Amino acid sequence: MNAPVKTDTVLFTTKGQVVIPAKLRRLYHIEAGTRAIIEATPEGILLKPVTAALIRSGRGIAKRKPDDKPFSEWWAEHKASEKALEEAKYARSTRGSR
Repeated sequence: MNAPVKTDTVLFTTKGQVVIPAKLRRLYHIEAGTRAIIEATPEGILLKPVTAALIRSGRGIAKRKPDDKPFSEWWAEHKASEKALEEAKYARSTRGSR
């Protein structure tokens, strides 16, 4: 996607969070819960949102073996394992607060 280069200013919270301006969120199809790849570059920090549009544009790039699971099945299992890890992390963090 070749967007015109424009500079915006954002503020970091004490937790290191930033708010991406609404027009950029719309342009790059960023919604609540969208994951991003963060990369340190010589110029600074680069955020690459991983959106459904990005995934669709990359379909067919990775070579798959004939006996591999369909991507949708693999992705569902991946998301389930991520959720289980997050739930375990939450359970550990709330154990001592009772």
